[in-house]
Amino acid sequence: MKILAMAAVVLPIVSGAGGAQAAYPDRPVKLVVPFAAGGSTDIIARLIGAKMSEILGQQVVIENRGGAGGNLGSDAVAKAEPDGYTILMGTVATHAINPALFKKMPYDPVKDFAPVSWLVTVPNVLVVHPSVKAQNLKELIALLKASPGTFNYASSGNGTPLHLSGELFKSMAGVEVTHVPYRGAGPALNDVTAGQVPIMFDNLPSSIGHIKGGTLRGIAVTTAERSPAIDLPTMAEAGLPGYETYTWNALFAPAGTPKEAIDKLNEAGNKAVADPTVQKRLNELSAQVVGSTPEKLAEHVKAELAKWGPVVRDSGATVD
Repeated sequence: MKILAMAAVVLPIVSGAGGAQAAYPDRPVKLVVPFAAGGSTDIIARLIGAKMSEILGQQVVIENRGGAGGNLGSDAVAKAEPDGYTILMGTVATHAINPALFKKMPYDPVKDFAPVSWLVTVPNVLVVHPSVKAQNLKELIALLKASPGTFNYASSGNGTPLHLSGELFKSMAGVEVTHVPYRGAGPALNDVTAGQVPIMFDNLPSSIGHIKGGTLRGIAVTTAERSPAIDLPTMAEAGLPGYETYTWNALFAPAGTPKEAIDKLNEAGNKAVADPTVQKRLNELSAQVVGSTPEKLAEHVKAELAKWGPVVRDSGATVD
């Protein structure tokens, strides 16, 4: 009798465990930002994550795990349980540039991740100090060709998207300009506005105030389309057809994450960037909304890897 009673107690528990499971998500989702707090990726992640929390009905918790140019946090997500509760705010650095820049990568940007959605792009901008005697891109290229190797350009560091934007420009325009790396975009921008270095490719959000205030001259934005945040031509329009660089942010999950979770995250991410209030704030940050299917993001990553690999190798930049 005691054995039968115990069986009667156990059977409902087993039956419940094998029955219908709670719909995803039934607990908070961790969104890893692989850079320090306060940067553009962190700001965008927090803005979008807050709206995703409302849409999912579960809190999206931001966790900053900076280090190794974004590789540390990205690797943590790649190796996380593929259950949809740990996701990554990936960037052009983590999924396109770093694989060619670092001699040893802890993860594969394609095989180790399930694409969710390409959320936004953030334009870069070519700026010069007002003392530079060039009012537009064609004049700047002519000036550089007339004095090869005598001009410098600043960047946020070796192998960064801003450095490689300059290297791509050099290659496509056929000019010789010396790269001056800094430890971050802030110090680089300070020296450019002070006239210590005459040229820089920068993220538009950090340069737009200087351009409007006259301490920098904006030459062109680096995206295929103009930015609504400022009246500047694109590099292609200004005289360099085919030139396009930008920073982008996209959601990734660990490879093997169930389709149900990917679909829910994709829907939440796309709805978040489509929200009028979120869009307004993103536009203020000079970020342009994309929103995509997982398939489109997968294609984008492969195209970006093919694009940036040769640029990194030609630049000679490497990180051990």
